Amino acid sequence: MQLIDIAVNLTHPSLAAQAEALLERAYAAGICQLVLTGTSLNESEASLTLCRQLDDSGQRLFSTAGVHPHEASTWSNASGNALKALLGQPEVRAVGECGLDFDRDFSPRPLQEKALEEQLALAVELQMPVFLHEREASQRLLEILRDYRDRLPAAVVHCFTGERRALYAYLDLDLHIGITGWVCDERRGTHLHPLLRDIPDERLMLETDAPFLLPRNLRPKPKSGRNEPAFLGEVLREVALHRGQPEDSLAAQTTRNARAFFGIPAILDEPPPES
Repeated sequence: MQLIDIAVNLTHPSLAAQAEALLERAYAAGICQLVLTGTSLNESEASLTLCRQLDDSGQRLFSTAGVHPHEASTWSNASGNALKALLGQPEVRAVGECGLDFDRDFSPRPLQEKALEEQLALAVELQMPVFLHEREASQRLLEILRDYRDRLPAAVVHCFTGERRALYAYLDLDLHIGITGWVCDERRGTHLHPLLRDIPDERLMLETDAPFLLPRNLRPKPKSGRNEPAFLGEVLREVALHRGQPEDSLAAQTTRNARAFFGIPAILDEPPPES
Protein backbone atom coordinates (compact mmCIF):
# COMPACT_ATOMS: atom_id res chain seq x y z
CA MET A 1 0.00 0.00 0.00
CA GLN A 2 1.34 3.40 -1.01
CA LEU A 3 0.43 6.80 0.42
CA ILE A 4 1.39 10.33 -0.57
CA ASP A 5 1.55 13.10 2.03
CA ILE A 6 0.64 16.26 0.14
CA ALA A 7 1.64 18.72 2.90
CA VAL A 8 4.85 18.48 4.93
CA ASN A 9 6.50 21.55 6.44
CA LEU A 10 9.93 19.96 6.32
CA THR A 11 11.68 23.33 6.61
CA HIS A 12 10.16 23.84 10.06
CA PRO A 13 13.02 23.86 12.59
CA SER A 14 11.52 20.95 14.52
CA LEU A 15 11.67 18.74 11.42
CA ALA A 16 14.58 20.06 9.38
CA ALA A 17 17.17 18.98 11.94
CA GLN A 18 16.06 15.35 11.66
CA ALA A 19 14.89 15.35 8.05
CA GLU A 20 16.75 12.22 6.92
CA ALA A 21 15.55 10.10 9.86
CA LEU A 22 12.02 11.45 9.43
CA LEU A 23 12.00 10.44 5.78
CA GLU A 24 13.29 6.97 6.62
CA ARG A 25 10.40 6.51 9.06
CA ALA A 26 7.94 7.80 6.47
CA TYR A 27 9.15 5.42 3.77
CA ALA A 28 9.06 2.52 6.22
CA ALA A 29 5.42 3.40 6.99
CA GLY A 30 4.44 3.28 3.31
CA ILE A 31 4.55 7.02 2.66
CA CYS A 32 6.28 6.69 -0.67
CA GLN A 33 6.23 10.31 -1.84
CA LEU A 34 5.88 13.69 -0.14
CA VAL A 35 5.11 17.26 -1.15
CA LEU A 36 7.02 19.86 0.87
CA THR A 37 5.12 23.07 1.54
CA GLY A 38 6.44 26.50 0.64
CA THR A 39 4.98 29.26 2.81
CA SER A 40 7.19 32.21 1.85
CA LEU A 41 9.74 32.91 -0.84
CA ASN A 42 12.57 31.91 1.50
CA GLU A 43 10.80 28.80 2.75
CA SER A 44 9.84 27.82 -0.79
CA GLU A 45 13.47 28.01 -1.83
CA ALA A 46 14.46 26.01 1.25
CA SER A 47 11.87 23.33 0.43
CA LEU A 48 13.23 23.08 -3.10
CA THR A 49 16.76 22.70 -1.71
CA LEU A 50 15.64 19.87 0.59
CA CYS A 51 14.06 18.06 -2.35
CA ARG A 52 17.37 18.15 -4.16
CA GLN A 53 19.50 17.27 -1.15
CA LEU A 54 17.39 14.40 0.17
CA ASP A 55 16.12 12.73 -3.00
CA ASP A 56 18.79 11.82 -5.53
CA SER A 57 16.21 9.91 -7.56
CA GLY A 58 13.98 12.91 -8.17
CA GLN A 59 11.02 10.58 -7.70
CA ARG A 60 10.02 10.95 -4.06
CA LEU A 61 10.21 14.58 -2.89
CA PHE A 62 8.41 17.48 -4.54
CA SER A 63 7.43 20.93 -3.35
CA THR A 64 5.14 23.89 -3.67
CA ALA A 65 6.21 27.52 -3.90
CA GLY A 66 4.16 30.44 -2.70
CA VAL A 67 3.41 33.01 -0.04
CA HIS A 68 1.09 32.06 2.83
CA PRO A 69 -1.53 34.63 3.89
CA HIS A 70 0.34 35.03 7.20
CA GLU A 71 3.28 36.28 5.11
CA ALA A 72 1.24 38.39 2.68
CA SER A 73 2.57 41.64 4.11
CA THR A 74 5.98 40.68 2.67
CA TRP A 75 4.60 40.57 -0.89
CA SER A 76 6.17 43.27 -3.07
CA ASN A 77 6.48 44.22 -6.71
CA ALA A 78 9.50 41.92 -6.95
CA SER A 79 7.78 38.91 -5.38
CA GLY A 80 6.02 37.79 -8.54
CA ASN A 81 9.22 37.46 -10.54
CA ALA A 82 11.01 35.69 -7.70
CA LEU A 83 8.14 33.26 -7.31
CA LYS A 84 7.92 32.67 -11.05
CA ALA A 85 11.58 31.63 -11.08
CA LEU A 86 10.94 29.10 -8.31
CA LEU A 87 7.86 27.76 -10.06
CA GLY A 88 9.98 27.03 -13.10
CA GLN A 89 12.02 24.41 -11.24
CA PRO A 90 11.06 20.79 -12.01
CA GLU A 91 10.64 19.76 -8.38
CA VAL A 92 8.06 22.51 -7.77
CA ARG A 93 4.61 21.17 -8.66
CA ALA A 94 2.09 23.76 -7.40
CA VAL A 95 1.60 27.42 -6.55
CA GLY A 96 1.13 27.93 -2.83
CA GLU A 97 0.60 27.76 0.02
CA CYS A 98 -1.51 30.80 -0.73
CA GLY A 99 -4.98 31.90 0.30
CA LEU A 100 -6.82 33.83 2.99
CA ASP A 101 -6.71 33.60 6.77
CA PHE A 102 -9.28 35.85 8.43
CA ASP A 103 -8.94 33.96 11.71
CA ARG A 104 -5.54 35.18 12.83
CA ASP A 105 -5.18 38.11 10.44
CA PHE A 106 -1.39 38.14 10.74
CA SER A 107 -1.39 40.21 7.54
CA PRO A 108 -3.98 42.88 6.70
CA ARG A 109 -6.83 41.45 4.65
CA PRO A 110 -6.31 43.70 1.61
CA LEU A 111 -2.70 42.53 1.43
CA GLN A 112 -3.79 38.90 1.75
CA GLU A 113 -6.16 39.35 -1.16
CA LYS A 114 -3.55 41.12 -3.31
CA ALA A 115 -0.94 38.40 -2.72
CA LEU A 116 -3.50 35.68 -3.44
CA GLU A 117 -4.73 37.23 -6.67
CA GLU A 118 -1.23 37.75 -8.01
CA GLN A 119 -0.35 34.13 -7.22
CA LEU A 120 -3.53 32.92 -8.90
CA ALA A 121 -2.59 34.96 -11.95
CA LEU A 122 0.81 33.24 -11.99
CA ALA A 123 -0.88 29.85 -11.75
CA VAL A 124 -3.03 30.73 -14.75
CA GLU A 125 -0.03 31.97 -16.72
CA LEU A 126 2.06 28.88 -15.95
CA GLN A 127 -0.90 26.46 -15.95
CA MET A 128 0.01 25.05 -12.55
CA PRO A 129 -2.29 23.75 -9.81
CA VAL A 130 -2.85 25.82 -6.67
CA PHE A 131 -2.36 24.78 -3.04
CA LEU A 132 -4.83 26.84 -0.99
CA HIS A 133 -5.08 27.84 2.67
CA GLU A 134 -8.35 29.12 4.13
CA ARG A 135 -9.45 29.95 7.68
CA GLU A 136 -12.71 31.79 8.41
CA ALA A 137 -12.62 33.20 4.87
CA SER A 138 -14.47 30.74 2.67
CA GLN A 139 -16.95 33.26 1.26
CA ARG A 140 -14.29 35.75 0.21
CA LEU A 141 -11.99 33.02 -1.10
CA LEU A 142 -14.81 31.66 -3.24
CA GLU A 143 -15.55 35.12 -4.63
CA ILE A 144 -11.94 35.51 -5.72
CA LEU A 145 -11.57 31.97 -7.04
CA ARG A 146 -14.63 32.27 -9.27
CA ASP A 147 -12.80 34.86 -11.36
CA TYR A 148 -9.92 32.43 -11.99
CA ARG A 149 -11.27 28.90 -11.75
CA ASP A 150 -12.08 28.35 -15.43
CA ARG A 151 -8.49 29.21 -16.30
CA LEU A 152 -6.82 27.14 -13.56
CA PRO A 153 -5.93 23.50 -14.19
CA ALA A 154 -6.69 22.46 -10.59
CA ALA A 155 -6.74 23.68 -6.99
CA VAL A 156 -6.86 21.99 -3.60
CA VAL A 157 -8.20 23.42 -0.34
CA HIS A 158 -5.50 22.09 1.94
CA CYS A 159 -6.35 21.07 5.52
CA PHE A 160 -10.08 21.51 5.10
CA THR A 161 -11.75 22.13 8.48
CA GLY A 162 -14.88 24.00 7.42
CA GLU A 163 -18.61 23.36 7.47
CA ARG A 164 -20.92 21.69 4.98
CA ARG A 165 -21.77 24.89 3.08
CA ALA A 166 -18.11 25.68 2.43
CA LEU A 167 -17.37 22.10 1.36
CA TYR A 168 -20.20 22.03 -1.14
CA ALA A 169 -19.20 25.43 -2.52
CA TYR A 170 -15.62 24.25 -3.03
CA LEU A 171 -16.81 21.06 -4.69
CA ASP A 172 -19.09 23.10 -6.95
CA LEU A 173 -15.92 24.82 -8.18
CA ASP A 174 -14.42 21.40 -8.87
CA LEU A 175 -11.74 21.81 -6.20
CA HIS A 176 -9.85 19.03 -4.47
CA ILE A 177 -10.08 18.66 -0.69
CA GLY A 178 -7.16 17.85 1.60
CA ILE A 179 -7.88 16.14 4.94
CA THR A 180 -5.47 16.17 7.89
CA GLY A 181 -5.31 14.87 11.45
CA TRP A 182 -7.91 17.50 12.34
CA VAL A 183 -10.41 14.76 11.51
CA CYS A 184 -8.96 12.71 14.39
CA ASP A 185 -9.63 15.44 16.96
CA GLU A 186 -12.66 14.61 19.12
CA ARG A 187 -12.79 18.20 20.40
CA ARG A 188 -13.07 20.10 17.13
CA GLY A 189 -13.01 17.70 14.18
CA THR A 190 -16.09 15.52 14.58
CA HIS A 191 -18.21 17.80 12.37
CA LEU A 192 -16.08 16.56 9.47
CA HIS A 193 -17.03 12.91 9.94
CA PRO A 194 -20.42 13.00 8.15
CA LEU A 195 -18.98 15.25 5.43
CA LEU A 196 -16.28 12.81 4.39
CA ARG A 197 -18.73 10.66 2.45
CA ASP A 198 -19.74 13.72 0.41
CA ILE A 199 -16.27 14.25 -1.05
CA PRO A 200 -16.11 12.55 -4.46
CA ASP A 201 -13.51 9.80 -4.70
CA GLU A 202 -11.51 11.70 -7.31
CA ARG A 203 -11.38 14.93 -5.26
CA LEU A 204 -9.92 13.64 -1.96
CA MET A 205 -6.29 13.77 -0.83
CA LEU A 206 -4.59 13.09 2.52
CA GLU A 207 -1.97 15.10 4.39
CA THR A 208 -0.29 15.47 7.76
CA ASP A 209 0.65 19.18 7.66
CA ALA A 210 3.53 18.04 9.87
CA PRO A 211 4.78 19.07 12.37
CA PHE A 212 1.29 20.38 13.13
CA LEU A 213 -2.00 18.56 13.76
CA LEU A 214 -0.72 15.39 15.42
CA PRO A 215 -3.66 12.92 15.32
CA ARG A 216 -5.06 12.89 18.84
CA ASN A 217 -6.01 9.22 18.60
CA LEU A 218 -2.44 8.14 17.76
CA ARG A 219 -1.08 5.52 20.18
CA PRO A 220 1.56 5.62 21.45
CA LYS A 221 2.03 9.35 21.15
CA PRO A 222 5.52 10.58 20.26
CA LYS A 223 7.42 12.13 23.15
CA SER A 224 8.12 15.17 21.00
CA GLY A 225 4.40 15.89 20.57
CA ARG A 226 5.09 16.67 16.91
CA ASN A 227 3.36 15.25 13.90
CA GLU A 228 5.34 13.65 11.06
CA PRO A 229 4.59 11.99 7.72
CA ALA A 230 4.92 8.47 9.16
CA PHE A 231 1.64 9.11 10.99
CA LEU A 232 -0.40 9.67 7.82
CA GLY A 233 -1.82 6.17 8.20
CA GLU A 234 -3.80 7.38 11.20
CA VAL A 235 -5.55 9.95 9.01
CA LEU A 236 -6.16 7.23 6.42
CA ARG A 237 -7.80 4.98 9.02
CA GLU A 238 -10.06 7.71 10.37
CA VAL A 239 -11.18 8.86 6.94
CA ALA A 240 -11.77 5.29 5.76
CA LEU A 241 -13.86 4.59 8.87
CA HIS A 242 -16.22 7.50 8.30
CA ARG A 243 -16.43 6.99 4.54
CA GLY A 244 -17.22 3.31 5.02
CA GLN A 245 -14.38 2.49 2.64
CA PRO A 246 -11.62 -0.13 2.89
CA GLU A 247 -8.30 1.42 3.83
CA ASP A 248 -6.43 -0.08 0.89
CA SER A 249 -9.05 1.24 -1.54
CA LEU A 250 -8.86 4.72 -0.03
CA ALA A 251 -5.06 4.66 -0.07
CA ALA A 252 -4.99 3.69 -3.74
CA GLN A 253 -7.56 6.35 -4.68
CA THR A 254 -5.96 9.24 -2.80
CA THR A 255 -2.54 8.27 -4.12
CA ARG A 256 -3.84 8.31 -7.70
CA ASN A 257 -5.43 11.69 -7.02
CA ALA A 258 -2.22 13.19 -5.65
CA ARG A 259 -0.18 11.89 -8.56
CA ALA A 260 -2.61 13.30 -11.08
CA PHE A 261 -2.93 16.65 -9.29
CA PHE A 262 0.79 17.30 -8.76
CA GLY A 263 2.06 15.39 -11.79
CA ILE A 264 3.98 12.98 -9.56
CA PRO A 265 5.35 9.82 -11.20
CA ALA A 266 4.29 6.33 -10.16
CA ILE A 267 7.08 4.40 -8.46
CA LEU A 268 7.72 0.81 -7.48
CA ASP A 269 6.52 -0.21 -4.04
CA GLU A 270 9.94 -0.53 -2.50
CA PRO A 271 12.07 1.60 -0.17
CA PRO A 272 14.49 4.09 -1.70
CA PRO A 273 18.17 3.10 -1.81
CA GLU A 274 20.29 4.26 1.09
CA SER A 275 22.28 7.37 0.34
